[in-house]
Amino acid sequence: MAEGSEAKEIKSEERRRFMEITAKAGITAAIVAMGSGVLGSKEASAAVVNEEKDRQKRAKYTMNVATAYILGASRTYPIMQLDFKENIQNATNGQVYVKLAPGGQLGAGSALVQKVQAGTIQAAQHSIANFAPFAPAADVINVPYWCGENQKFINLVTSDAWKNELDPKIAAKGFKALWYVCIDPRTVAIRKGVDGPIKTPDQLKGIKFRVPGSKILQRFYQLVGANPTPVAWGETSSAIKQGVADALDPSVEALLVFGFKEILSSVTFNAAVPDSQVFSCNLEWYNSLPKDVQEGIDFASEITSRQNLAKVPGARAYAMAEMAKAGVEFYVPTDSEIEQWVAKSGAQLPAWDEIKKELVGSLANFDKLQEAANTFNNYYVHDI
Repeated sequence: MAEGSEAKEIKSEERRRFMEITAKAGITAAIVAMGSGVLGSKEASAAVVNEEKDRQKRAKYTMNVATAYILGASRTYPIMQLDFKENIQNATNGQVYVKLAPGGQLGAGSALVQKVQAGTIQAAQHSIANFAPFAPAADVINVPYWCGENQKFINLVTSDAWKNELDPKIAAKGFKALWYVCIDPRTVAIRKGVDGPIKTPDQLKGIKFRVPGSKILQRFYQLVGANPTPVAWGETSSAIKQGVADALDPSVEALLVFGFKEILSSVTFNAAVPDSQVFSCNLEWYNSLPKDVQEGIDFASEITSRQNLAKVPGARAYAMAEMAKAGVEFYVPTDSEIEQWVAKSGAQLPAWDEIKKELVGSLANFDKLQEAANTFNNYYVHDI
């Protein structure tokens, strides 16, 4: 049998087994079997299914966790959903069983935030930008050049200053932030047909830069001389292909996982703003749990966060290798070039003062957060 035919037959058999497990034991058991890589073996997949059934039967509480990302995405986008499920079940001594809904089965972004708030599901992954309407102070991370680097970002969101400032605002809206997902900073990614890579902000003059709904990011790209162009995420790929926009700013991992490698010419790692996520939980549900179960979920969040931090450089390396195959060029600005970016758009500029006051109450509060971003507190993550 030819190698191609053999591979197709294996995939077909795995697909059949996935459907069989879904019908007999539910989608979460099938997802775990697939994530464990045992669909090719009837005996091994049966063992996984039996374990899942036993865990679900013994658990006192069920925790539905939804994400926008497919299983396997953690290779290039370390969202860690299977790890999070496993850690919660183990850290609560089996009292909580986690049902996963990956790949946007229950929606994505703000739709998941709303479902968590309503208690339709217990927890979900979404961007901090999508969290901002519910806890506006969180949007302060989009002010450029104060917490864009991975280490500064993780210093910030694990600090007492962040917890004291943000957690009460998040709780007031019915949420508990379980853990913040570090991916990598946003980039300057240029489409084919436009000169790149971008080394200094002067090169962005007249560039149509795709931006999300964040007014802060729109202001940032205005300051560096670009032409901010709001485009819904679902329409961004076609906008780049058609030249409606010339550039966009997701992390290199996100650019790969969302299929941009064939339409980009270069990516610049200017590290202005984090491109980050958060797992939020319905606060009322969390508060209804016994203290030991709450502590187990908290510890599972801590474990998974540290696993995520360890995964970042490997995920980045894979994304860069795959994009390089498609001809994408990468550039890391020199110190003097970064100084030019900071001088034109950085958080030190008076242009940001009113936004800082609006989001966190005062310039003094922002200074406390900035100090926290610059203070190492035992969470290490690699920066490019």
